[in-house]
Amino acid sequence: MRLLGREQPSEVSHVLVGNHERSITSGAAPPAAAPTDRLPARRMAAGVAVPVALLALTGAASLLIGSGEVGPVRSWREVPGGARDPEAAFAVWHLRGPRTLVAMVVGAALGTAGAALQAVARNPLAEPGLLGVSAGASTGVVLVIALGGSAATLGPYAAVLGALLGCLAAVGAARLRGVGDDPLRLVLAGAALSGLLGSLTSVLLLVDNRTADEVRFWTVGGVAGRDLGALADVAPALLLGAVLLLLVARPLSAMALGEPAAAGLGHRPRRARLTAVVAVALLVGGATAVAGPIGFVGLVVPFAARALVGPDLRRVLVPSLLLGPVVVVAADVVSRLLVRPYEMPLGVVTALIGAPVLVVVARARRVPAL
Repeated sequence: MRLLGREQPSEVSHVLVGNHERSITSGAAPPAAAPTDRLPARRMAAGVAVPVALLALTGAASLLIGSGEVGPVRSWREVPGGARDPEAAFAVWHLRGPRTLVAMVVGAALGTAGAALQAVARNPLAEPGLLGVSAGASTGVVLVIALGGSAATLGPYAAVLGALLGCLAAVGAARLRGVGDDPLRLVLAGAALSGLLGSLTSVLLLVDNRTADEVRFWTVGGVAGRDLGALADVAPALLLGAVLLLLVARPLSAMALGEPAAAGLGHRPRRARLTAVVAVALLVGGATAVAGPIGFVGLVVPFAARALVGPDLRRVLVPSLLLGPVVVVAADVVSRLLVRPYEMPLGVVTALIGAPVLVVVARARRVPAL
């Protein structure tokens, strides 16, 4: 303001508005405190409620819809209190029920693994299927079978080890100068690794016909015919991966500000990164051992979760845990309907869903680092 023709500087003070500090000048009334604390809570509630509703709808559709003769009407009668139909009861509770549960667990593992891998690489295009992590898991299983091992007993261990090697290669590529800074180059590096592992798998399939018949499932991916026994075999790996991921959620969130900032906050970036890599390998390896390689789930799910709750990994994990089953179960239902009475491989359907998302992210003017 002006006093005696001279402009005097105003005194600056600070007030706390919500969770943010704002500067105001003396003589002016402080701005009204906006309800900023309520917005994250409402947004987080919506980020949980929407996936839960979608999961309930897709789960019900998976139980009611099939590629065979038992349609939705006959399946609906098998709800508690309905008419008893032995054929429909077998289709709903012995075929579709376990299949739906397997798809939900696999989707949850791939969705959270994708969110963690993107946080480690600080790149929204870092996805287990695109960067060779799933291909590494599949190659591990193929090698075990080609060497005469049993996929039922050694498959989960081989898948986790192969996924770990693929994940280390992906994270190593992400940290190379000129590769990790460019999302498209990172995808190209992952595609090269996936192609190399795919070529190795093809050679093994050509050499041994028995292996070709037994591991064809692991080259495409799907949950048809999978039971709860297969899920129980990989449950320890999935649970351990989930626990490790929860332990490093806060350090990974801090690393989004940069490793020096995370270290200044008391975290250990190298230990957090290594722990996250092991968690991703356990989740992807376990999911691949059950359902084979299913691509693009780890790309689509975190992309949708961040749209719901923002970029903070601690908030992204919960919607990813719920949206992963939604994507996989919905894709499985679609796979039953496209070529009835046969079924399309689940990996093909997820590629049809995820490829447009990849194009949208890649064609953005600027793909931000996470």
